[in-house]
Amino acid sequence: MPGSSRSGHQNAPRPRGIIDAAKQCRKGGAMRSQRISHGLVVTTAAAAAVLMLSGCGPSEPQAQASTAPGPSSASPDATSASPAASGTPTATAPATAAPGAPALCKAAGLSAATDASGGGAAGSVFMKLNLTNTGPESCVLRGFAGVSLAADAAGAPIGAPATRDEAAAPTDVLLAPGETGSAVLRYTQAGNYPDCAPVDAAGYRIYPPEDTASLFLPQPTKACSNAEITLLTIGAFQPA
Repeated sequence: MPGSSRSGHQNAPRPRGIIDAAKQCRKGGAMRSQRISHGLVVTTAAAAAVLMLSGCGPSEPQAQASTAPGPSSASPDATSASPAASGTPTATAPATAAPGAPALCKAAGLSAATDASGGGAAGSVFMKLNLTNTGPESCVLRGFAGVSLAADAAGAPIGAPATRDEAAAPTDVLLAPGETGSAVLRYTQAGNYPDCAPVDAAGYRIYPPEDTASLFLPQPTKACSNAEITLLTIGAFQPA
């Protein structure tokens, strides 16, 4: 019958081998899906690990770069050290006499005298102040003597001390024993000054150049006790 033939066709059982093959196919596909999924998970995890390592990686080179000095960093220090060395300041040594050179003449080794052969003009007397080396060694006179009028050999100066006459430049005057150096001494008469308060002077007190000890040269004259009046001028020592 036509109907029964359709019914028998639809309900006809499949062969067993075909059914088993289909099951195996479905099972294998599921396993492949699991393997693919597992592979993706592993691959994704590996990629994440690589990214994490790559993110941490640059910190180590940066630390090395910050601690390790470059070869050029020493160059500025060496350059800045040069001005300091060169900039080290140098003190100028004071001039000193060479070993064995004659020392300055001192009062203890000198004698004093005056020579009035220089004449005078307009109430003034020009004379030479002579200092003679009385010691056993040569010595040097250099510059100007200090001169003032004094009441006596032990007395204090009277009035103003002599001012310097710088018409002749100072020079070193070497005195061998017995030799003399001279300087021009000018004395102005006390009577030339109406305001002068005249007093008697016993002579001159003389300080050799650069010496604090003095000589007394007896030579009575008049002095002004007024400190504002200057009666004396003295020049630099020259060879006699």
